[in-house]
Amino acid sequence: MPDTVTPDVRSRMMAGIRGKNTRPEMLLRQGLHAAGFRFRLHDRKLPGSPDLVFPRHRAVIFANGCFWHGHDCHLFKVPSTRPEFWLPKIEGNRRRDELATAALAGAGWRQAVVWECALKGRTRRPLADVLESCAAWLTSDLPHLEIRGKE
Repeated sequence: MPDTVTPDVRSRMMAGIRGKNTRPEMLLRQGLHAAGFRFRLHDRKLPGSPDLVFPRHRAVIFANGCFWHGHDCHLFKVPSTRPEFWLPKIEGNRRRDELATAALAGAGWRQAVVWECALKGRTRRPLADVLESCAAWLTSDLPHLEIRGKE
């Protein structure tokens, strides 16, 4: 199926997609800050440049978009236009995620991933539940947390 917009318009549309300060990330930031947690944002000194860094708890949280990270949920679908471009791109993102996860674990950082589908779409969870899970994880010694949409 051919693209419905010109390459220039598509380029401008794609350039407008943010990697930082996304809606799911902002919901997590606001809720955890209100709960008393203090954090740094997008620390480029750490592998993967985590969205939220909690030095006091030696923990990081990634707010991953389901499309960009190839999550197996209803929000991810391989585009029918130019799959030869998108499949390697998304697979590259997954590989970088794995490398960052391994490097962070090797450096002693605990990691959480909150998927977009947990905060958006038909499988979303109540925001209070997601924030409560994150807060409980931050104050625990558990090494990993993953919050996905309801199955």
